[in-house]
Amino acid sequence: MAAYGLYTHIASNKFRSMLLLAGLFVLIYVLVYAGALLAEVLINGNGTVPYYLAVAFADLIRALPFATIGAAAWIVIAYFFHQSIIDAVTGGGDVTRQQQPRLYNLLENLCISRGIPMPKLKIMDSDALNAFATGLNQRQYSITVTSGLMRSLNDPEIESVLGHELTHIRNGDVQLMVVAVIIAGVVGFFGELFFRMFTNMSWNTSGGGWSSSSSSSSSSSSDSKSKGSGGGAVVIVIVAVALILLAWLLSQVVKLALSRSRELLADAGSVELTKNPDAMISALRKIEGRGELPGATSAVMELCVDNPREGFADLFATHPSVESRVRALVTYAGGHDPGPVALPPQAADEPDGAPAEPDPGPTPPPLPRGPWANPASGPWSRN
Repeated sequence: MAAYGLYTHIASNKFRSMLLLAGLFVLIYVLVYAGALLAEVLINGNGTVPYYLAVAFADLIRALPFATIGAAAWIVIAYFFHQSIIDAVTGGGDVTRQQQPRLYNLLENLCISRGIPMPKLKIMDSDALNAFATGLNQRQYSITVTSGLMRSLNDPEIESVLGHELTHIRNGDVQLMVVAVIIAGVVGFFGELFFRMFTNMSWNTSGGGWSSSSSSSSSSSSDSKSKGSGGGAVVIVIVAVALILLAWLLSQVVKLALSRSRELLADAGSVELTKNPDAMISALRKIEGRGELPGATSAVMELCVDNPREGFADLFATHPSVESRVRALVTYAGGHDPGPVALPPQAADEPDGAPAEPDPGPTPPPLPRGPWANPASGPWSRN
């Protein structure tokens, strides 16, 4: 699908994302097939490769409805409880206009200006500079902002970050990312299950077959009477393990590529909402290297404005680098890059959203003590 502007890029990205998510479902069935291969090797360790492939495929057809129902049940659970799980991990809590008038008004003004339904607003008590959006429908959408972000960014910069997260909601990124994380979790669960099954298997040297490590010696002796050397079982186990590793690796790469491709669009969408590319650039520079949320899972970090957790050779990096995002805003939005920004020290007891105290300037010298303490007397007094 060709893309010529912001909105066509969004439509093209959504189309590609749906294809990628469909591919994640396919990976679940690949894992089920790999599990069927391992199960057949356990049942009969002396078959041929074509035999295992055919029998495992028949097992897959029979297990297809159950695998689909299991994956759907996982998604339904996450649909209703994902926000509660995220709040439990991050410690985020709902806030009202009375509690955070500054933040609430900035978000409300953005929503009113574009006719966007107001999402819930949450605050996470953390010195990290970050924010993220979650939700799968209008009733669930929420934006969580850290208290450190509120202390360190000015109003235009906070507005740009809120516009970034609103763009994720408008573009459907939030739903797709949450679903991708859910399905990747299913792939990871089945992959670990089958990998544990493989590690519990052992090769019977006396019988030439595969069995569980808890199998009795009597079953091993009976297997020794079976025909064949069991070489096909070795090949099938290798194929099954390769399928498990491939499915897990592709689920991670697809999920992370899904996130990377959307951050640039969210930056552009924020500029479209606020008409202030410099504020978005300044916000990214302040957030750069300061967004690590202690105790947050990788799934939560993937939803954030910036994810400082880097991957191997950028393959597992969930976000483009701040440098590349700033370069895009300078090139295509006409912004100005101030370069890396050093934040001033913040008072630990400064309340969120409170204006900074003005600098009183240099402290005057103390008044002299003794006979010169009274300005009305002594040699400096006026007669």
